[in-house]
Amino acid sequence: MTIETVSTARAYGGTQGVYTHASTATGTPMTFSVYVPPHDEGATLPVVWYLSGLTCTHANVTDKGDYRRTCAELGLIFVAPDTSPRGEGVADDAAYDFGQGAGFYVDATQEPWSSHFRMWSYVTEELPALIARHFPADMNRQSIMGHSMGGHGALTIGLTLADRFRAVSAFAPIVAPSQVPWGHKALGGYLGEDQAAWRAHDAVALIRDGASVPSLLVDQGDADQFLDSQLQPSLLADACGTAGIDLTLRIQPGYDHSYYFIATFMADHLRWHAERLG
Repeated sequence: MTIETVSTARAYGGTQGVYTHASTATGTPMTFSVYVPPHDEGATLPVVWYLSGLTCTHANVTDKGDYRRTCAELGLIFVAPDTSPRGEGVADDAAYDFGQGAGFYVDATQEPWSSHFRMWSYVTEELPALIARHFPADMNRQSIMGHSMGGHGALTIGLTLADRFRAVSAFAPIVAPSQVPWGHKALGGYLGEDQAAWRAHDAVALIRDGASVPSLLVDQGDADQFLDSQLQPSLLADACGTAGIDLTLRIQPGYDHSYYFIATFMADHLRWHAERLG
């Protein structure tokens, strides 16, 4: 369980690092970033996980997410993994919404994807063990957020592992992949055509099947080009309303799907997480 340091930089009194390691879950090298805020020697800090969207690597939020000042103020470790395995010998697809850069946070069961595309195990098991070992992380205080495909990952992981994550939020998430084209392509390709297997990776289906968290925070831009075709936050609102989950769904006028949107509301999400992390 060793890691190699790719780079470190000082930021707001803390350290922004990028690291790589040989993953047993994916059978490939994996890269991730971690921001550790200033802290007293020997102290442990709560951890916020951020899952990125289609085509992204760890670098998108690390470079554009505008989280470090707030994490430094609140004392939050911020972890950003990659979105898929990569490299020679790893299956890929010519389209942007499948294959490398589009792991959808599932453990694939279909060939050729099942050999390496095990992002659920990577994000929920292997990487947390590395973070616990190498960083001053309080693993009893974790939360999770994400954007788009990563919002889907944050919601499904947070709902499935509700005892682990004290807060769950998302920016423009894919809330019901079983009902939209992105999800049909990804879940069908990775998990096969039996849609019963998809339900474990569909936030709306999970809620309808009884999964629950005390509250959710979701921000969605009303100028998002994917709003009606792929995201459909009203489906999440309906499911949460029926299940009695306290959903704060904020439709933000004029905002699109970009990191300008994410950076604008990142501090709000981090403060919301910090209140629940203690």
